[in-house]
Amino acid sequence: MTVHLLEKQSTGELRSIDEREWTMDMIAALHHVNYLTVGGREYETVEGRLNVDSQTFELLVVAVRNRNPI
Repeated sequence: MTVHLLEKQSTGELRSIDEREWTMDMIAALHHVNYLTVGGREYETVEGRLNVDSQTFELLVVAVRNRNPI
């Protein structure tokens, strides 16, 4: 399934940061994680939406600041 990551910026605007195919295992892992990394940056997951028209899963994230990587 195609997952589209949207970053909610401090101004309230949404910015597209990634769109790619995810396996069902990766999507299922969202039940157990609150954070993900993309392009070397860490984001907190906020909410998801299934867009039936575009057949994509849209995931809203916010950038994590001042956090040490695991």
